[in-house]
Amino acid sequence: LDLKLRKEMQAELKRIQQSLNITFIYVTHDQEEALTMSDTVVVMKGGYIQQIGTPVDIYNEPQNAFVADFIGESNILSGVMDKDFMVEFGGQTFTCVDKGFTRQQLVDVVVRPEDIKIVPTIQGQLSGVVKSVLFKGVHYEMIVEQAGYEWKIHSTQAQQPGEIVGMNIGPDEIHIMHKMED
Repeated sequence: LDLKLRKEMQAELKRIQQSLNITFIYVTHDQEEALTMSDTVVVMKGGYIQQIGTPVDIYNEPQNAFVADFIGESNILSGVMDKDFMVEFGGQTFTCVDKGFTRQQLVDVVVRPEDIKIVPTIQGQLSGVVKSVLFKGVHYEMIVEQAGYEWKIHSTQAQQPGEIVGMNIGPDEIHIMHKMED
């Protein structure tokens, strides 16, 4: 099915499920489809459940780096919890909303591309060089290199390749999780 017809089919299946008030079990590898169609999402890896929750919970509060990367696009970096509500990554210390980690604990830090705000360099918590810009229709997708990491950023404002930009990330946009073991 083409994309438009597939989206129409998803809406129709959801309507049927709700009108009949029955449970559907829908298996898909399409992450957007899972979020769109589901009341409850179960993310599995290698036959093991990684997380169960509502689509909003799975997207906004992934329990590990696998879930964060599997459901939606993510910037996943190694970080260190300095103390409750303070995490270091990208060469800077950030305020976050997470607590309960030990001091200097290694963690995975997840920041969604749409949660990074491009600002003038002088106002940025971080600064980097724009490597590429793609127009995606609703937004631009930019890759910004900063301290050896390539950040994926979604913004309605395009910057130019080679331009130095500032980046700001609010405390609510930083998701901390225990380091994932393979």
